[in-house]
Amino acid sequence: MVKLIGVVKADSGVLRELGRSLGRLTGLHACALSHLCRSPQNPSSAWKALRARLAADLGHELVVVYRNHRSTQQLAASDGREPCVLIDDGSGRLSMIADWNDLDLAAGDVAKFEQILRSKLLMY
Repeated sequence: MVKLIGVVKADSGVLRELGRSLGRLTGLHACALSHLCRSPQNPSSAWKALRARLAADLGHELVVVYRNHRSTQQLAASDGREPCVLIDDGSGRLSMIADWNDLDLAAGDVAKFEQILRSKLLMY
């Protein structure tokens, strides 16, 4: 199974999560992936539906991690380039399939992000 790993441009923590929530409401939180999924621990219903569609249609798992929860491989593939989406095709290599520009293009719209991601997957 292919695994897609979204890396949020934020660290985990209760106070940090509260700050991000307030930042999203005021437009001051600058992580485009957070605007799409809301939170790795409490994703939006639209994000949950996207994960289900990717699993059903393509057999791909989509997960989101905070930057301070990345594995060594994930860190090597994304350090300094967050937010982004990495792809692990099961061969032990990670590649970036969507960068911050792609996430910004979605403008917080999960349907737009899905189109962008599916087009990237077609080229992968």
